Amino acid sequence: MPQIIPIKELKDTARISEMCHASDEPIYITKNGYGDMVFMSMETYERMQHLAHIHREIEHAEEDIAAGRVDDAQEALARTRLKYAL
Repeated sequence: MPQIIPIKELKDTARISEMCHASDEPIYITKNGYGDMVFMSMETYERMQHLAHIHREIEHAEEDIAAGRVDDAQEALARTRLKYAL
């Protein structure tokens, strides 16, 4: 479950850091009752960036399939074997 805290609680930076590292999810910061910022640990950020990269790659692959930019697996394997003398 996401954690939501008001911006005035950012004064206690050590506590916010502990919260970020204790959770695998971002911490949402509100200002005047509205979403304002998101804090997270570096590990969480890097994991989210990695997943976003994977999703983009899958999206590109699906676009290639839909556009017919595909190769026969046996032919591609044969070209690879020939190229690298396998």
